[in-house]
Amino acid sequence: MSLSNNIKEKISVEVIKTLVTRFDNFPEDATNNRNAPFHEAFLKAFADKLEDKVSDVPFFLSLSSWLQGLNTTLGQTFFENVAHHLSQGEKREYTSKKLGNLQLRTTQKENISAIITKLSNSVNQPKLDQENQLLLVEDKTQLVNAIDFSADVFIEDADKIVAIELKSVKPNSGEMRGEKQKILEGKAAFIRKFPEKEINFYIGFPFDPTSEQDTTYDKTRFLGSIINMSKFFAHNETLVASELWDFLSGESNTMQQILEMINTISTTEFLTKYQFINDNSNRSQDKYSEILQEWNLYSELKLSEQDERIKQEVGTDKKLIRQYNQKPFSSKGVYNIDRYTILMNLISNKEN
Repeated sequence: MSLSNNIKEKISVEVIKTLVTRFDNFPEDATNNRNAPFHEAFLKAFADKLEDKVSDVPFFLSLSSWLQGLNTTLGQTFFENVAHHLSQGEKREYTSKKLGNLQLRTTQKENISAIITKLSNSVNQPKLDQENQLLLVEDKTQLVNAIDFSADVFIEDADKIVAIELKSVKPNSGEMRGEKQKILEGKAAFIRKFPEKEINFYIGFPFDPTSEQDTTYDKTRFLGSIINMSKFFAHNETLVASELWDFLSGESNTMQQILEMINTISTTEFLTKYQFINDNSNRSQDKYSEILQEWNLYSELKLSEQDERIKQEVGTDKKLIRQYNQKPFSSKGVYNIDRYTILMNLISNKEN
């Protein structure tokens, strides 16, 4: 089932924002790059292997740094924001510096320590139902703070809490033990905070790099490729690739639709098209509307279709003229939703 136009637009705006910020940092000229002398020195040993593939080592190093920046942007911003748009969820950080630490019972804390120890020593295999039972304790032992934890996606329904920790597909060695402890303590703390609700806490991966196709996944193979992943996490507490994105949206083929949106926007013509629609003088041209339609920018398309009516309502009002003349996107590629809301209200209020 196709995603709604509202969700498509929000995801498309995230794509545009990501591309604009990465264009700002793209290494056009690395001839003066002197920031990686050790890398350049070591790469001399691979000169024969790079000869037919890399003609400009300084640019290669700069591009590698740029790609790392793209990885960071995708992992810390894009995937999270898209997940929130699909699920109507949000990020929650239960730390001493953010929302404050949640608490759990000493018994829960001790049971979690025992779970981690037995998994670490391979005494037990990860079994979600059994572990959950050890967290569902109702006693009067002392309350203690849970360790700092966050849920990259937090969804609260009438009868259920869903939390998801989004991870890189190549996490650091030894990271899974700590992730398991955080999720167990987070789950136990949620059980206390939301006693009438079912609690589910997953660890999610946005794609499967071991798969030959973009949207498919082999969970056993993928989890096996991560050091100690299968040692600490059961299959039914992990969400991988299309499984994750379909879970978030509640629809099928979600990952494919996301990739199609990215592929449509992310072409060699992106910057030219982006500059065109961010130039107010082009609003009356057919090409302007065509790009908005192609990029799922339905809010801006509404403004374009009602441009004459909006100009009439703006009239000579100084503040409204300033709003009207603002660009659709900021210098960082952020869509100007305030401008849209103010201008659309002009004609919406008139109709009512």
